[in-house]
Amino acid sequence: RYGSLFLSAVSGQFYKAFQFHLLSKRCFVLCCERHRDHRPKRGTDRPRQRDCSEVLIMAYTLCQKVRDLTPYRPVSGDFPIRLDANESCFDLNRPDSFPSEIRPVRDQVVEQIQKNLTEIAYNRYPDPLCTGVRQAFASRFQVPMEQVTAGNGSDELISLICGCLLEKGSRLVTAEPDFSMYRFYGDIFELETRSWQKAPDLSIDPVKLAAYAKEQKAGMLIFSNPCNPTSLTLSRQKVQSLIELLPDTLIVVDEAYMEFSPNESVLDLTGQYDHLIVLKTCSKALGLAGIRLGFAVADKTITKALQAVKSPYNVNALSQAVGKAVLENSQLGEFCTKSLVDSRRALQTGIESLLVKKTQLETVWPSQTNFIFVKTPTAAEISRALQKEGIAVRQMDGFLRFTAGNTAENKALLKALEKVVR
Repeated sequence: RYGSLFLSAVSGQFYKAFQFHLLSKRCFVLCCERHRDHRPKRGTDRPRQRDCSEVLIMAYTLCQKVRDLTPYRPVSGDFPIRLDANESCFDLNRPDSFPSEIRPVRDQVVEQIQKNLTEIAYNRYPDPLCTGVRQAFASRFQVPMEQVTAGNGSDELISLICGCLLEKGSRLVTAEPDFSMYRFYGDIFELETRSWQKAPDLSIDPVKLAAYAKEQKAGMLIFSNPCNPTSLTLSRQKVQSLIELLPDTLIVVDEAYMEFSPNESVLDLTGQYDHLIVLKTCSKALGLAGIRLGFAVADKTITKALQAVKSPYNVNALSQAVGKAVLENSQLGEFCTKSLVDSRRALQTGIESLLVKKTQLETVWPSQTNFIFVKTPTAAEISRALQKEGIAVRQMDGFLRFTAGNTAENKALLKALEKVVR
């Protein structure tokens, strides 16, 4: 693209033109020609300007850490049934997505949301401390509010932890397979990421993982529990042993799916260990993926640091208003969680029944989340075939992940699997 910028007269002189020539995506040449003074001389005290041509070449090259990155691409397309992102099948904006017996409670929550929204001053920035929604979270999960930091989804909190609580070059250890964004943020913030491979059955031996972290001189160990994508849970006792085996390492436990396996949470231990952070989200059991709201719970020292480094207004007023109303109503959340667990169990039973007659399905893990994880050498082929049936699922190398949907969605998935899987 070529363009010219003409400037007006300055002190009786004209700059004829500044021409910008784009040589490439990352390089441009600025040509600047200063003109002679054509006015009559005023004498020896006003010497004539000489011609002066200056060419300034400026080049910008993307830094290595982002040069080859590609944007995150969720499953794209218009599919009647979406079981690819571990979202809840309960939509507060759709009363018919809730069974009749719980709709009065849903209506109460929606009414409270509407009330909260009317109290928002849209011309003002939101509460930078997220006081109301943090208090609602603290009350629901029985933790001190002073230990809670709210974020624009758990992703923001993960990025803050990687970018601000560790120095450049520190080592970040993950237990693979696990949530891919841990390594992504580690790379972005120039940490040295190290991956410890789980056993063939995808289990974690805390003693071996702790030994690996020590060997790597890890600054931080992060893992999801229950795990996305394996759907398995590490017991509370084993998580606590990891915490105690690594007293000099920051331990981050991502409990995004813990509502589906509640007895194994270590949330209450955050006040006991000064190197422990537990992450929670409103996206899964609470069905609020659209508002992007997550929480980090840690001791007061870490919490103070997180609140110091976060953006001042990181959670918008709408998300705070909706999140507060939903968190304050435990009845709706408990119902949705139980219903999703029932849905998962039904889907698990159906998929396991296919194992005896479908050789392309090798292993189905006993899920403790809201999704089913399946090993298959034809994952990509099955995923494409399901899309032709109008169903989107998550495909990984050698694995498929199926979100538990409502009864109709589960039946449609099982019927399609019966058709496309050999």
